[in-house]
Amino acid sequence: MLDPQPLSAARTFLFVPADRPECFAKAARSGADAVVLDLEDTVAPEAKGVARANVSAWLHEGHDAVVRVNAVGSPWYEDDLNALVGAPQAVMLPKAQEACEVSGTLDRLAAASLVIPLVETAAGVIAARTLCAVPGVVRLAFGHLDLAAELGVDPTSRQALLHARSALVLAAAAASRAAPVDGVTTDVRDPAAVADDARHCLELGFTGKLCIHPGQVAIVHQVMAPSEAELAWAHQIMAVASTGGVTSHAGQMIDRPVMLRAQALIDRAGRP
Repeated sequence: MLDPQPLSAARTFLFVPADRPECFAKAARSGADAVVLDLEDTVAPEAKGVARANVSAWLHEGHDAVVRVNAVGSPWYEDDLNALVGAPQAVMLPKAQEACEVSGTLDRLAAASLVIPLVETAAGVIAARTLCAVPGVVRLAFGHLDLAAELGVDPTSRQALLHARSALVLAAAAASRAAPVDGVTTDVRDPAAVADDARHCLELGFTGKLCIHPGQVAIVHQVMAPSEAELAWAHQIMAVASTGGVTSHAGQMIDRPVMLRAQALIDRAGRP
């Protein structure tokens, strides 16, 4: 049975084109919390079959990985799922916008499999809460590039995509799912851009980010970690709160929401 906790807590999901098996081991050593073997956008149609075979071989060797399959209704979706039958598997489902597509994918996989719906369309954003509610869904991921193209907006415009990002955060919280995973930073040569994007998504309530280069992983982990000041505050709050009831510290009222915030920071600091 797959344990959803590692994927729920993952800060980084590193994409690897599935037609490049020579990169699989390097990705596994990158420090990313999860490696995503990609059968979709990064693989040309004529290479899908070889990529699928590469994924099957890697998984059968006992390696852990999330597999991004092709979208429901695409010419490759059925073959992708057929290649994953057997052991439980974590799958990222692109263009997710209907709960029945997510549940139907899970029905095709081995029992105890997990799905991360990748929300990339306006319909998917609107349906985010119903996607979260499907048993077997770990958390949502945000494909902002495709959504921006559909909306006709600049994918780097935070204002244009603010509502969509916030909708996913709210949907996850309402369904008691782990906070969502934000989209990729396409500039692999600019560490500052990766860090800035990670800070923005963390501020909105995301707790993970999709990555497209091993060099982005450590940057995201650093941003996702609480600062020394935040952590000191959190430990002070929890120490004062241990006395029970509503109290105060440094002029701040300490009640359950404040304690939950403090505990969340401590939990984030506990990540390797």
